[in-house]
Parts: sequence; structure tokens; C-alpha cells
Amino acid sequence: MSGGGGAEGGIVRSDIDPRSLIGRKVFDREGSKIGTVDEVYLDDATGEPEWAAVRTGLFGRDAFVPLAPSRVEDDVLHVPYERALIKGAPGFGVGRHLSPEQELRLYRHYGLELPAPQAPAPADSGEPPEPGTPSGPS
Repeated sequence: MSGGGGAEGGIVRSDIDPRSLIGRKVFDREGSKIGTVDEVYLDDATGEPEWAAVRTGLFGRDAFVPLAPSRVEDDVLHVPYERALIKGAPGFGVGRHLSPEQELRLYRHYGLELPAPQAPAPADSGEPPEPGTPSGPS
């Protein structure tokens, strides 16, 4: 992959600009067009592209598909799933943050292994506290 964050010719990688996926056509494992990428959702812990919301027709709903096993070739996103599985994915609407429970449902739907939980930073790590977390003695 060259500069500019493109994903041509390979699996969807973490160093691509998620905005470059929006508007791309999406094809299922049989090579049939299933829709167009509407939005890309990033992993909360890593900031890497994790899910794509795919518009499945003119009046269709958005179906979430995992980006990890998918690949981009010739400006097209290829997902290794059948159309029926994609269209049967849980629908959560777009434009909102996916909750951990919603992500869990998606992982189970696609039969994916759950990612390893991220360990919290130690209290004395020098990292700023999470928003809403007390930062010192009361």
C-alpha cells in the first residue's frame, strides 16, 4: 500500500483512511453486489476501522459487516459472507455509536472470535484519566 491511505489490492488494513471506504460498492462472497458503504465504525480501543454500514438498496436498511476479514480490490469492498447472512445482520441504525452489547451481537451473528479485552492503563501510568473518571484524592 502506498501513501494516501488507500486499501487497493489487499485486506482492509488499520492504516487506511476510513473515509476512503465510504461510497465504495460492496460485493458478497459470490461476487454479487449487495450495496454501498454508507459509514465506517472505528474500534473504541484501537481507533481502527472495524465495521462498515452497507446500504443494501435504494430503500433498504444499512447492514453492518465486519471489515477485518474483508478486502478491497479495484475500488470494491469484498466481504466473505453470503448475502442472506449480511441482510440478516442485526440492525441498529446508523449515525450512532455501537454499544458493546450491539458489537457482541454482531460478532456472534458473523461467527467471529471476540477481540481480546484491552487492559486498562495503570493508575500511575502518566496517562490522563478517562473522561468522567476522578483524577485525584477527594
